[in-house]
Amino acid sequence: MTEREHFLEQINRLVSSQALHGSESLCKLLRYLAKHAVDHPGTPIKEFQIATEVFGRSPDFDPQLDSMVRVQAGRLRSKLTEYYSSDGPEDPIVVELPKGTYVLSYHPRNATAAKSPSSVNGGISKDALENSTERRWGTEVISLSIFLAAAILVIVWLMATRTSAPVGAASEGEPVPGAFRVFWKGFTSGSEEPWVVFSNAAFIGRPETGMRYRDATRDAGAPILDHYTGVGEVLAVHELDRVFGLLHRRIRVKRGSLFSLDDAKNNNLIFIGSPVENLSLLEIPGTQEFIFERLTSGPRKGDHAIINKHPLPDEGKEFFATPSGVPLTEDYALLGLVKGMNQGQSVLILAGNTTIGTQAAVEYVCRQSSLEELLLRLSVSQNGDLKPFEAVIRAKVARGVPVETELVAIRKTAF
Repeated sequence: MTEREHFLEQINRLVSSQALHGSESLCKLLRYLAKHAVDHPGTPIKEFQIATEVFGRSPDFDPQLDSMVRVQAGRLRSKLTEYYSSDGPEDPIVVELPKGTYVLSYHPRNATAAKSPSSVNGGISKDALENSTERRWGTEVISLSIFLAAAILVIVWLMATRTSAPVGAASEGEPVPGAFRVFWKGFTSGSEEPWVVFSNAAFIGRPETGMRYRDATRDAGAPILDHYTGVGEVLAVHELDRVFGLLHRRIRVKRGSLFSLDDAKNNNLIFIGSPVENLSLLEIPGTQEFIFERLTSGPRKGDHAIINKHPLPDEGKEFFATPSGVPLTEDYALLGLVKGMNQGQSVLILAGNTTIGTQAAVEYVCRQSSLEELLLRLSVSQNGDLKPFEAVIRAKVARGVPVETELVAIRKTAF
């Protein structure tokens, strides 16, 4: 393999690693910087170039006012350090992003120089050298035997204990951000696992011949295909499982078409997806300040939007995704913590106008920085319980990935 091929193979290894797992924006940045390093070795890259070509920022992006590229580069440096200290200490190629630059560098790992026999043995006689070699081999055989015995004991212990650890649980030594404990307390403090209910809309047709959303007015007798869901919901479930694993708790996942009112009466619930697709949301109390509606007039007639029932002077009344027919570059999503059907139970609604907006909503409450921003705007009772709220976020989208979110409206509500 050529040096270039070795380098690109190492980039693929990094992108597939646990350190970068789930960080689509960082993987995208790493691949972009790697391609630049191969195609234009040693050539500097400007923040503006990265912001517009990688993260889909508009041409009026100003690096002096927006530090997004610097923040993402810093996160990528941390992830590279994490990878080479955990999964990749023996990798033949070391990839680095030096501070103060966006030019990716790589180099072969330095092998430890082996000492020559002459420098080690000096004037030792042949017989002494042979005896020393025999003793060394004997010592190494004994050491290897001890090591293998210890390894077998460790493997047996791991096999015996692996089933007792909660699925998705993080290691005991991994720190849990305080924001996670506060926000998710109502869903982790009870004895029962919360239900995560994801949307799976009703379709007509089949994938190989063409599918479309079911229209109740003209498809009354047509068979319903209800076992497909969006990519945003899939990634959202994975992200929630990661966070609850960090908190050493489990979640129970159920698709919306199989959800029943008995589930709503007996469990804390996390809904992923809007009522447009997650129809079970229509059967229980929902948000009041921000709701999903299909517009019946105006230039966006027929489109779904989040409606702001009581807009403040600096807020919009309707929040739309990018119009259909052009690439999705923006969406809005609703975050709502409301009362459950029974006293003491809670319902969390995380839903976008599109599946990518839904993904952005879940990632917003599963990332430490954005969660801390949200908690600063909310109320927490004296016993540490988070009070009900409703909020709307704006998500910028680049190539089908939410790359930036912003809180645009929030309400503190009451049970």
